[in-house]
Amino acid sequence: MPSPVKRSGLLGMLEALWVFRRFVFGMVSREFRGRYRGSLLGGVWAVLTPLATILIYLVVFSAVMRGKLPSAAGAQSDSLSYGLFLCTGILIWGFFAEVVGRCQVVFVESANLLKKMSFPRITLPVIVLLSAALNFLFVAVLFVVLLLVLERFPGEAMLAFVPLLLVQQGFAIGLGILLGTLHVFFRDVGQFWSVLLNLWFWSTPIVYPLAILPEGVRGALAWNPLTPLFLSYQSIVLDNAWPAWADLTLPLACAALFLVLGLVVFRRLSGEMVDEL
Repeated sequence: MPSPVKRSGLLGMLEALWVFRRFVFGMVSREFRGRYRGSLLGGVWAVLTPLATILIYLVVFSAVMRGKLPSAAGAQSDSLSYGLFLCTGILIWGFFAEVVGRCQVVFVESANLLKKMSFPRITLPVIVLLSAALNFLFVAVLFVVLLLVLERFPGEAMLAFVPLLLVQQGFAIGLGILLGTLHVFFRDVGQFWSVLLNLWFWSTPIVYPLAILPEGVRGALAWNPLTPLFLSYQSIVLDNAWPAWADLTLPLACAALFLVLGLVVFRRLSGEMVDEL
């Protein structure tokens, strides 16, 4: 077993993650292998599943329905643009929703493990984050390859995805830890999240461009911390444009706020988790 953690607070959590790093990576590897255990194609499904999703959106909305973006929503407004618009938003939303959703139930679902083993509980949401990141990596690589094949690769602006995703997933893990901790003590949190997730999806410009909405609605959606992030992703893919960094103040502030809030609530209540479980 790793040596005990000597520090407390945030530094203690970071030390715990470092000390138990083999446990974390082992669990991520085990989860990935377990997902495809018993299937004939094994890990190939990690590629086939997102590939099928991407192709369905492109074929259905670009070739069959011939959906087009309004000219204000992108520099290129052909039918292919709307398929890429949908893929960009939905695939990245899946990364966000997976982290928050799984973190929200991770402590409850790991009740037996928490009762039988002694390990830092903060490792559980980190395992969720790394597992989701591994899944998203396959999606991202396939999407980049598709952009290259279609000759729509944005070039250097694609590098902006890295800080954007760091902010987004920082927000996701902070919110997930907060909800996951509260879910142990208040089981209504799960129902609340299901409702909120649907509202949040449709309040984010993922399947529709912001330009088609009335000005008042656009102003209201500007308070959604995910809106500037998704507008930035879309501007990169569709317009080959770097994000307007000044517009990311709200999501950055929300990421910092929920990371701190989630860790504070987790630290105060984690000692009582096993009794509630």
